[in-house]
Amino acid sequence: MRSLFSLVLFVLPFSMLAQFHWNDVSDSWNNVPTGVKLFDFRDSVDGQPVVAFAAVISLKEKRNRFTTAHTNNERLTPQAFYEREKKPFLVVNGTFFSFQTNKNLNVLVKDGKLTANNVHDVALNGRDSGYYAHPFRSAIGIFSNRTADVAWIYTDSVSSVPFASQKSLVLPRSKGIGTYKLIQTDWKNQFQPWPVQTAIGGGPVLIQNGRIDIYNNEERMFMGKAIADLHPRTAMGYTNNGELVILVVEGRHKNISVGVSLIQLAAMMKSLGCVEALNLDGGGSTCMLIQGRPVIRVSDLKDGEPTQRPVPGVFMVYTK
Repeated sequence: MRSLFSLVLFVLPFSMLAQFHWNDVSDSWNNVPTGVKLFDFRDSVDGQPVVAFAAVISLKEKRNRFTTAHTNNERLTPQAFYEREKKPFLVVNGTFFSFQTNKNLNVLVKDGKLTANNVHDVALNGRDSGYYAHPFRSAIGIFSNRTADVAWIYTDSVSSVPFASQKSLVLPRSKGIGTYKLIQTDWKNQFQPWPVQTAIGGGPVLIQNGRIDIYNNEERMFMGKAIADLHPRTAMGYTNNGELVILVVEGRHKNISVGVSLIQLAAMMKSLGCVEALNLDGGGSTCMLIQGRPVIRVSDLKDGEPTQRPVPGVFMVYTK
């Protein structure tokens, strides 16, 4: 059940939409291809300074190709991915990951094949010690007909394709790991094969069916009051006009850009025309490169200088 705290907050973003004044900066970049627009935001949000950057890219333009890249139990900076993957037009971070194992914790699909799975079980603490929650976390996928979808995903190592639900599902906690024994008799009624060509996962969902609706508690991502914490952010969504929207928000830079909450992030994506959208990994991971150049200042520092955080998976756009 949604908390009253969350329900009250969901009405706020609609009044925020007028705050977002996006500047088309496409002409300040070299050779921006057909079907691509680049936008800059440098203003205040609820009285706090925020810097953000958005790429709006036509899904229908056949010269635009969307894909992912991953590593094998290691991490690379977005710049290293850019060089390794033959210099795509755009590179952006996406999946959450384990610092201990360097593995992705969300789904990745490349050329129609699963390359990373969603986490199945999350250990509960305190009085629930020994119990596990079983979240279905979200992803954005692009089909061969160049349409997009944001959905909740189930993956399994025995299946070569992900399964998706258009409605969030919350399973009861269980003692010990073994997620899908809980629903093996009826999960196929809600989850259907998701034959996407490209997909990247994160969470939580921010917008569904054209309305702001944040599923942080259902996906066990930034639960409770953490929904309002200010951080650097990465998000992705799509519009009714067949455009993919990729957004990064600079953060943790006092007096320059403090970052945004999930509530504010959802409102920003809504202001860019998204009918469905989700949050991706943020914080020190947030980084987007256009033509190999960072579009915002990352928050991780090394010897006082911004340094890109290595990640195990990225989303990329190639253009001709």
